[in-house]
Amino acid sequence: MAQQQGMDSALFERRLRPVYDNLEVGNNRKALQESEKLLRKHPTLLCARALKGLSLLRLGRYDESHGCLQAVAEEKPTDDSTLQVLSFCYREMEQLDKIVELYQHAVKQNPGNEELLAHLFISHVRVEDYKAQQAVALQLYKAQPKNAYYFWSVISVVFQGIRGPESALPEKRKIYLGLAQRMVDKHIKEGKLETEQEAFLYLHILKLQNKYHEAWEFLTGELCAKLYPGAPVSMKFELLKELGNWRELNELLQQLLDADRDRWDYYKEYIQSSFELLKLSSKGEEKGEKDSLARCQEFLQGIIESSERKKRGPYLARLELHQRMRADKLPAEQLIGDFDEMVIEYFNLFGDKSCCTHDIALFLPSISMKQRQALAGKLLLESGVSSTSLPQNKEQMQKHLCALQISRMCGSHMELPVDHLIAFYTALKLHYEHGRSSFGKKLLATEMGPSDAYALLAANVMYDLSRREHKSDHLFEALCLLQYVLRNSTSNFHVKLLSLKIYHLFGCQVGAQEMYEYLDIKQIQLDSMGYVHCQLLPLGGRFSGTRAVYDATLKFFTNSYKERLEYIALTYRFCTFSKMEEFMNFKERLTNSLQYVACSVEAQICDLVSCYGNVMQNLTAYAAMSIEPAEDRIAWHELSDNRDLDAIIRWDPLHQVNAAEERKESFDQEVEVLQVRSLMLRLFASFIDLYHGTGAKDVPAGTETATLELLRESWTGLFQRLRLMNYKPLPQTFLVNLLPTRLRLLLDLPYERFFDDLSQLVLDLQSGSGKLAEQCKRVGENVIVVMDVCVKTISECNDGNGTDGLWNRREQQQKVAASLEILSLYAFLLSVLNDKLQVSSKTKTKKRTADNKENGPQPISEKERGQMVHELMRQLKHKLEACDSAIRTWKAPVLPRDLSSFMSDMSLKPEVEATLIGDVSATFKDSHELMVTELRNLLKDKIRMAAK
Repeated sequence: MAQQQGMDSALFERRLRPVYDNLEVGNNRKALQESEKLLRKHPTLLCARALKGLSLLRLGRYDESHGCLQAVAEEKPTDDSTLQVLSFCYREMEQLDKIVELYQHAVKQNPGNEELLAHLFISHVRVEDYKAQQAVALQLYKAQPKNAYYFWSVISVVFQGIRGPESALPEKRKIYLGLAQRMVDKHIKEGKLETEQEAFLYLHILKLQNKYHEAWEFLTGELCAKLYPGAPVSMKFELLKELGNWRELNELLQQLLDADRDRWDYYKEYIQSSFELLKLSSKGEEKGEKDSLARCQEFLQGIIESSERKKRGPYLARLELHQRMRADKLPAEQLIGDFDEMVIEYFNLFGDKSCCTHDIALFLPSISMKQRQALAGKLLLESGVSSTSLPQNKEQMQKHLCALQISRMCGSHMELPVDHLIAFYTALKLHYEHGRSSFGKKLLATEMGPSDAYALLAANVMYDLSRREHKSDHLFEALCLLQYVLRNSTSNFHVKLLSLKIYHLFGCQVGAQEMYEYLDIKQIQLDSMGYVHCQLLPLGGRFSGTRAVYDATLKFFTNSYKERLEYIALTYRFCTFSKMEEFMNFKERLTNSLQYVACSVEAQICDLVSCYGNVMQNLTAYAAMSIEPAEDRIAWHELSDNRDLDAIIRWDPLHQVNAAEERKESFDQEVEVLQVRSLMLRLFASFIDLYHGTGAKDVPAGTETATLELLRESWTGLFQRLRLMNYKPLPQTFLVNLLPTRLRLLLDLPYERFFDDLSQLVLDLQSGSGKLAEQCKRVGENVIVVMDVCVKTISECNDGNGTDGLWNRREQQQKVAASLEILSLYAFLLSVLNDKLQVSSKTKTKKRTADNKENGPQPISEKERGQMVHELMRQLKHKLEACDSAIRTWKAPVLPRDLSSFMSDMSLKPEVEATLIGDVSATFKDSHELMVTELRNLLKDKIRMAAK
């Protein structure tokens, strides 16, 4: 065949072209037909067979594809086209180790083939086998002595030291990094260093070993200047800081700032170096540096005075210097001037820019509360807008906004009485409307309205009011205002995010989903921003809608994983060592993302809850999930918090905000929720596996229940630990605070007892224990408790509707959904148990039953067990029907005030008020009706399941 291909490879390439073309455009059925047509004429053409396997794979015919690909792989092909097609297939199936085997066989047959060796190296890169990488790279270098291959070997040694299985051992790390340095040193002595990336790698190796002096000498030497003239200045900063050479760093930064006067990162380094020089002079280690801060101030002042165009950098640097000096109890006012005056000067110069608020906020924590509030009052005066006047131009409006935002950050709004807050809210609405009509006309679709921030501030004020009174009407009004803003400014994502948060707060899934889709979150944002929606969906009452969101999120992670591996492979191919670690860190953060892992677990639970087919269909769907109860696949200690918590803009009082603490507390609780959900999934899977029998062939006799017993022990232990930890709900002081996690709900509802007793029931059914009847009774009582939670919650919800139907709505919906989740999983399990016991009782021989009579207490017969399970199903059916009756009576949320009252308070344009408030109200009603329909359909499926 190889000879035939060699004789006319161009002919075969031409005949294969239609298959490639059809695969490229996604016409997989046509590609399969073309490959089969070609194979009829040339049945031994390996590439055509491989392409047939790829076509079958993309058509979802996995078993046929596997057989086809396996047959081609066993032929141990060596031609590049066949190997490439097989590699593509294995990458799609995520069987990367098979690509390694392919190229290992090919290299054995062609030991010196550069192309095959390069492919083998990249296949080792994908599976992160650094030792094998190094061996293949050296083999490549011997076959073709190119610098690229030599440095592939070097970087493989480096990664063995810092990322390999032995990287945790300091002595091994030292050995590997020392070896990598010697390899490059040898190349330098031989004069073979050629590119800037090779120079970068050498510097990186030296820094990893803390050899900063050697790194500095190389960086400032002739060879590096020749090879790496574009070395980033940050490298010099880093090395000079590590070497403690503050004098040289200070001078270098002065030169850089002279050239680029608005680099805030340079200013911070410059001020830091000035303080370090001051410390050295106080120790007598440096002469003539006692005036380093005075020189720093003179330099900053010189830049301010000599700049033709005013830039924020030097002004911010002067404030930073003032703040640092006060922190070290140095005479800041004497050297620089009054802090308030400097802030006011900055405000007058840059207050018309939206960034001014957060610039000034950087320095507020360094002054007292009294001083903050006095400063806020001064800024409001400076803005030129009083309680009886309106901004005359766009710049003045932005200054007024900045002053109001600073005022809130200083805590000025927190102590205002209710009537003052309502008056303030009304003023903010009027300012918004004035700004929109005066300065917000003829905006592009992508532009945000210049006065939108008034409405955002107003929404925060109304949340403060609602929280103070524990009523939803003020916040509902704010939501209507935000929807009005969104009609005028369709691209303002801050408004969308706040609206999304309020919809979730009120348990309105339809409104939240609308806002989430409106945000149009894509790609990496699904990880960094997805938390605003995905983490609030489970137990929200809409299982099908939830699954669709998870599908979109998980699709990004799975596709992205394959892409990230290829990016890393490309960094080797192009020898871009400077990007290599960045890509690898990025890959690890996404692979271990809390968002990814949580969505994966919740999607599987959602699938199990929503199963509606017959027993065999449900078990087939379960088997496709590939849940391994005995194996915990989550790397708990490596979970990564990739959330962008700064996405939602906030102007809350700085003394009441601890963003770092809030992030840590919410992350810890989300991890605990994930622990509960993951363990619940694995425990439930162990129930099914015990009876379904997947993979039970390799289990030694007498240990069938070992996994279930171990998981049950972990389950009770986890809940005991969580109760001892005594986690508090996340604070809800402000609108932008993260909503409480589900941890409290999971602890309050009978999850622990229900699944613990269910474990014992499954074990007793398997063994035929004499206590089975007692256990059935206990499980039946648990079902009644869960049913009562559902019915009582709906009853409380209906009773509270007369006063306020929204304030506690989210918690009530979660309780109902959680109750139905428990009962749905129980219904699934009973259907499997019933099916298995019916089959077993029919196939059980009478002789075996008679033989057992001699051995003391007898296990309960299969027939009796089947009857008990049947009775449990009958009881469950009645309880599900009771839940269905309760849900049928569940009333839609009633607003705390009628629509006309809201309209009079909104005081917007009359022509938009009615439709605006009506539309928002309709969204709440639609959301409730859709949720009730979904829950009733779910119950209908489970009642049918329990009736068999």
